[in-house]
Amino acid sequence: MRKIIGIGETILDVIFKNEQPTAAVPGGSVFNGMISLGRLNVPALFISETGNDKVGKIIKDFMKDSNLTTEFINTFPDGKSPVSLAFLNENNDAEYLFYKDYPSQRLDMAFPRIDADDILIFGSYYALNPQLRPSIIELLQEANDRKAIVYYDVNFRQTHANEALRLSSTFIENFEFADIIRGSEEDFRFIFNLTDVDKIYKDKIKFYTPSFIYTAGNKGVEVRGENFAKHYPAKPIKTISTVGAGDSFNAGILFGLLRSRIRRQDLPTLTERDWDSIIQCGLDFSAEVCQSYDNYISRKFAENYLK
Repeated sequence: MRKIIGIGETILDVIFKNEQPTAAVPGGSVFNGMISLGRLNVPALFISETGNDKVGKIIKDFMKDSNLTTEFINTFPDGKSPVSLAFLNENNDAEYLFYKDYPSQRLDMAFPRIDADDILIFGSYYALNPQLRPSIIELLQEANDRKAIVYYDVNFRQTHANEALRLSSTFIENFEFADIIRGSEEDFRFIFNLTDVDKIYKDKIKFYTPSFIYTAGNKGVEVRGENFAKHYPAKPIKTISTVGAGDSFNAGILFGLLRSRIRRQDLPTLTERDWDSIIQCGLDFSAEVCQSYDNYISRKFAENYLK
């Protein structure tokens, strides 16, 4: 059976509204999507790290409760599990502050086996961090050699925007490994100072892969492929929080790829009908998450989606 493998950070998100804490939930960019997939009973393995503390225990217990194994979570004895503060503005978009205390030795463990047509998702600053780069490259190379689908979520936050030029070669290296690149309007503004989707695709993406997904919040989603281009409008909803919306959008895309039985060799020839089905899953998942303070789809939503 095909499986989805994710690698990324774990973090406890403390969410503030009107300068008051309203919720504290386990999070992390790839983590959020993997929780959504676990709740759908998708074979999913998450590679990450936590501290040997109360926050780390909360995160690992939460994973188990969402049908995810903690076998590939490296628990470090030194340092502390990271925490973020997410301050929601009047549009319920979040501005973050991060508190991290990692040890010098990280991801000190064996990775899961990757098989043909499995899906590997990676992204955010975790995929750019020089300290983690050797482990990331090792995993990407293994996925490439095994002919798995590699999904890269750029997810480059404003807090690192001043590092964009220095990281340019690392972005390119990630693009080279990716079979599908997904990025937001903000991501490409921070990295390339570009917002025109066709120019981004033509000048920055197409050389590496034909499969490109561009998200722009309530303005919808753009998909570009080999001889294919289409706009998908966002679902009209009452938004409570956008924290985790993009991460669960990714989970929906990966779920759609599995449900449609898309293999790596199929990606260059996906039809409009294929993309319609895949993107609909992403839009459904992100809309669900925007209507709560959770960073992932609810168990009830997952149960109904599988009917």
